[in-house]
Amino acid sequence: MPLICPRPLGRLVPKLGSSLRPVLSSAAAASLAASPRRPVGIALQHLGTESWKRFYADHKLDLLALDQKWRQKWAESSREKGTREKDEKNKYVLPMFPYPSGYLHLGHLRVYTIADVIARFQTLQGHKVLLPMGWDAFGLPAENAAIERGINPATWTKANIAKMKEQLHVMNGSWDWNCELATCDPDFYKHTQKIFLALHEKGLAYQAEAEVNYDPVDKTVLANEQVDANGCSWRSGAKVEKRKLKQWFLNISEFRESLLKDLETLAKDEAWPERVLAMQKNWLGKSKGATIKFPVLAFGQGTHSSIEVFTSRPDTLFGVQYIALAATHPSVQQLAKSDPELQVFLSTLPGLSPDSKVGYLLPHIRAVNPLAYHEETPADTKVSLPIYVAPYVLGDYGEGAVMGVPGHDLRDHAFWKEHHYDAPVRFVLAASEDESTTTMPNEPVTEHGVLNANSGIFKGKSSKEAGEMLVKLLEPAGLAKESEKWRLRDWLISRQRYWGTPIPIVHCGSCGTVPVPDEQLPVVLPEVDEHWAGKKTGNPLESQTEWINTSCPKCGGEAKRDTDTMDTFVDSSWYYMRFIDAHNKEAPFSPEKAKALTPVDIYIGGVEHAILHLLYSRFIYKFLMTSSFAGKESEATKGAEPEESSKVYEPFKRLITQGMVHGKTYTDPSTGRFLKPDEVDLSNPNQPKVVATGAIANVSYEKMSKSKHNGVDPTTFIAQYGADATRAHMLFQAPVSEILDWDENKITGVTRWLSRVYDLVQKTAASSSCIQSGPLASTTSSVKTFFEQYQQQQQNSEPDYSDERYDASVTVWREVQHTISSVTASYNKVYTLNTVISDLMSLTNVIASSSNYDVAAPLIKREAVSTLIRMMAPVAPAFAEECWSTLYPNAGSLFDSNNEQARFPVPDGTESILKSRKQTCAVQLNGKTKFAVEIGTPPAGLLEKDAQEKLREFIVAEVLRTEEGRAKLEGRGVDVNKAKKVIVVRGGKLLNVVM
Repeated sequence: MPLICPRPLGRLVPKLGSSLRPVLSSAAAASLAASPRRPVGIALQHLGTESWKRFYADHKLDLLALDQKWRQKWAESSREKGTREKDEKNKYVLPMFPYPSGYLHLGHLRVYTIADVIARFQTLQGHKVLLPMGWDAFGLPAENAAIERGINPATWTKANIAKMKEQLHVMNGSWDWNCELATCDPDFYKHTQKIFLALHEKGLAYQAEAEVNYDPVDKTVLANEQVDANGCSWRSGAKVEKRKLKQWFLNISEFRESLLKDLETLAKDEAWPERVLAMQKNWLGKSKGATIKFPVLAFGQGTHSSIEVFTSRPDTLFGVQYIALAATHPSVQQLAKSDPELQVFLSTLPGLSPDSKVGYLLPHIRAVNPLAYHEETPADTKVSLPIYVAPYVLGDYGEGAVMGVPGHDLRDHAFWKEHHYDAPVRFVLAASEDESTTTMPNEPVTEHGVLNANSGIFKGKSSKEAGEMLVKLLEPAGLAKESEKWRLRDWLISRQRYWGTPIPIVHCGSCGTVPVPDEQLPVVLPEVDEHWAGKKTGNPLESQTEWINTSCPKCGGEAKRDTDTMDTFVDSSWYYMRFIDAHNKEAPFSPEKAKALTPVDIYIGGVEHAILHLLYSRFIYKFLMTSSFAGKESEATKGAEPEESSKVYEPFKRLITQGMVHGKTYTDPSTGRFLKPDEVDLSNPNQPKVVATGAIANVSYEKMSKSKHNGVDPTTFIAQYGADATRAHMLFQAPVSEILDWDENKITGVTRWLSRVYDLVQKTAASSSCIQSGPLASTTSSVKTFFEQYQQQQQNSEPDYSDERYDASVTVWREVQHTISSVTASYNKVYTLNTVISDLMSLTNVIASSSNYDVAAPLIKREAVSTLIRMMAPVAPAFAEECWSTLYPNAGSLFDSNNEQARFPVPDGTESILKSRKQTCAVQLNGKTKFAVEIGTPPAGLLEKDAQEKLREFIVAEVLRTEEGRAKLEGRGVDVNKAKKVIVVRGGKLLNVVM
């Protein structure tokens, strides 16, 4: 029966009054009368089973009350201790900070539960853990919300932060609010501006005119990474336009080699997920190959004399059948001036997806394969090549030109078939020398192989060898050279919007671009209430003449402020550094704090940030740690990577990516329409019905969204079930990295488990002071000593295999030791936190089993329950605190890193002595198994080779000692003493009697 009571029982005794006394013995009643506030456990040791049940029948485990009680105690304890020095930290655990949208969803609950569980686990191990929280508060959504509501985005954002902070409080987290920050706070973005100016000083922040992605709805510029595969904005969904504007860039390309190389460090011991490392590597996109020059036949058209193409596959040069150019290629731009049809085609490109197969054949212009000038080149390769303008060619990669090889590239093959359906595809290499391939007929051979007859004199050469030879062949004529290209482009940070960090630059007619002096920072956003009240769109900074017009810091003449603000990824690229020194007014952080407290030990967040946020953070951290901010004056110079190039600077030692949370979704089977909660009849949860039609609704788990009506408010759920049960339920449902299908009904298993644990704690606390007689009534506080003393007693006398108390104690403690190892491994691995719950449930079952708990020694019961509480504490902190205070009223908080008694348990070395004194013995008669019985385990000495006769005697005696053994051997006329042979196998686990 579960013991369910929200407060330590000792505090209930005075309130129970006479209702308790009728169920107590006279001794217990006298004890209470003498000391009414004495811990109830001492008095309740006198209760019998029925009295115990009567006492607890009317009390329920109030998890909500426990949450409130212990949150208050934690807050009081935090105020009493004051602010500790952050350089005391041993571990830095950080979840990605949230955007203050105004509400937390289950995805937030999942990532913050994981972070808090890890932090509490490490606290119980004795570490001083830094677990901060802040707000990614700048960004376009707040600006759009301000326009829609007619209010200042600062007002909207601060109100949202207050609401979300309240929601975080009810999750039973252990956040260090002393470090709290918001990126929209001038005290924070002052230092963002300092970092920008440091980059500018080193030539790593620069302004240049460039074609940019422009969002016509949000009226701002987007980075390439913020445009999806369909050419749409990642926020508004609008088709992105191409415009030329003067923009600010950060020169991330200067760090590309270390960004790529240091991925090897992050791959060690699976510190970062392989998937994320692959995405980073692909985005950096280092390719080694060659630049090939294709001469152009212009036929009277004014254009360049040749087209340069970068390729990573020069071995396929014989297979080139066309050239494709990006819309921004100089030749295309030049030809468009005199070609109206080309102009129309170019105007349609922004609306096309990047993988579109459309193309525009440039008239009166052809290209020539550079191999055409070689005498022994096959005739097909000497044919001039058509030139297309194609949207799949990227203007900012390579040379903005592609050599089309339909026989050996999937994309080129698809494009060629679209425009030359009946034309043959030329294959110039095969998978093997006999020209057999593993691909389907007419499908491109994309892997390296061996060149065939279409490659002329290079037939039989391997791809690698042929590629190198072809480049060397063309190099003397200036038609080819070895080269490498990167997909990575410098980071465009300019945004034409208000709600972001102002760029601290003024533009002077005489001095040009001038940084704002340090003493004038921060450049604060002006108040533009009339803009919001009018619900106007666009960037209000451009019309704030009083704010824009200023004086030049250099010459004192008239100047204008830059009206762009920074991409919010700039804020999030360094916020983790501010947490370590959040109140430093002079610098973003001190060199001492940076050295002592970074990098972050465990960083937790969604895989959707694998490229943008993580890549930018790695870049900025590398810069900061080799700059004056970290005490390095001479590094990070323009044009070269830091002098300490051999030292690896990575911001996050370990990255944990959690899966999404999907909600239960109901749809109408006849229309497919998503159903609202009130449109579903759940009177029978196994057969949900559409209220309007009575039809059985379709049920699925999908990403939560308002349109699908499948969202769950975590605070509502917590208010119903309590934070600890919700946390355990969240972790139990799925491994950390996998999608979690949220099912509210399954939480009942968790609440039953917590009630059962509470029962154990109360029973153990009530009986812990009762000293029992007998060999197992040891008063020692060490379980290991306890078992050693018992074994010593047994060695001095005839072994008593009927001692159930010892066997029960061994069973319980062996399971405790096994669980300590498995749970510790799961906490450390993080991704298997779900098994922590299942392992602890299994341990609870073993301890609570009547055959164990009712029989095992009091010391073992107490220590087993104590261990269980400490192992579940990271998951259910308030519940565990309550249980701990019940079991140890004066022991202090579990989460006090100085509390040695409350350390996370470790194996105590008893495994070698926790061997069962019984084993199963299968008994055979003439080689056929007849039955199996439990017998005593033979002493170690009988397992030696020279003791086989004694072992046989021992096993036979043990089998005949059992009732079943006597009945099935002697009872059926089998006299073992007259057997031809008695064979004992596997240390007595098999006995074969041969008659």
